[in-house]
Amino acid sequence: MTNTAILLGSARSDGNTGALVNYTAELLNADVFDLNEHQVLPFDYLASADDDFRTLSAQLLNYDRIVFATPMYWYSASAQMKAFLDRLTDFLREEKDKGRQLRGKQAFLLATGATEKPAHCFQEMFSLTFNYLGMIDEGMLYCDCSQGFDRSSHAIKVGDFLLTLENAVEEMA
Repeated sequence: MTNTAILLGSARSDGNTGALVNYTAELLNADVFDLNEHQVLPFDYLASADDDFRTLSAQLLNYDRIVFATPMYWYSASAQMKAFLDRLTDFLREEKDKGRQLRGKQAFLLATGATEKPAHCFQEMFSLTFNYLGMIDEGMLYCDCSQGFDRSSHAIKVGDFLLTLENAVEEMA
């Protein structure tokens, strides 16, 4: 079994995305890191930020699989998730040895929204970032939560996605 970290980036830790994260974490036996519990400042070309990014990212590097979880807000990630993704630039500018440790790690996206399907551009931002960093893009699990997140109504979709993910891991081995 692959060790998995889930990075939750949502304005509401206990909202629909948080419920999807908790459910998925149980199924994958994953560790959850909530960006609301960490201070991650926006990227700054002029100076390194004095915040929790380096400590948090060092913890995430200990995992084989990193799951990025965010609601879809206006066709994009939450502000918390976007700030974290932007800060990955620190790995490319200042700490290239850490950035190289992302290569070969599995990455996928957990997302919720209030539409049946997400906009194509939403997933593309993550896919392009994963590919640029040399991570293995395992795709996205998106749940329409226009009626809220309910384990029973989303169980088949979550289960099917995780089964596909585990089959991909076995094929790689």
